[in-house]
Amino acid sequence: MKWNTMAKVNHLIVHCSATPETMDIGVEEIRRWHRQKGWLDVGYHKIIRRDGTIEDGRPITAPGAHARGFNHISIGICLIGGVESDKKTPEANYTHAQWEALEAQIRDLLIIHPEATVIGHRDLPKVNKACPSFDAPEWWASRNT
Repeated sequence: MKWNTMAKVNHLIVHCSATPETMDIGVEEIRRWHRQKGWLDVGYHKIIRRDGTIEDGRPITAPGAHARGFNHISIGICLIGGVESDKKTPEANYTHAQWEALEAQIRDLLIIHPEATVIGHRDLPKVNKACPSFDAPEWWASRNT
């Protein structure tokens, strides 16, 4: 697949898969969901499974399909989980391994994109979702005090 090259990365956007903690899915399942919507591929660049494994989605240099209006200036990282068993109520039900992997992934990406800010999907304008079910900027600030 031939991809456009992304402009300067201004944001690292944290997402959730909006799945309960009992669902351990990964890039292949999300790719299938996104292709069923008519997308070219999985919309995220990185997916963090329940065991902390980081799976590659779209190439890190290609625009994603995860944040309307921001795809060309952001990298999308998706944590598996994010809702209670009812599949509706937001819940930061991530494992210790996922939190560690998220922090490591963000640190690695900030080496390449030092001016990028860490935000949650819900922090973007006109987004009416709880995704990723926690305050990503506050969490990131707590990692760097």
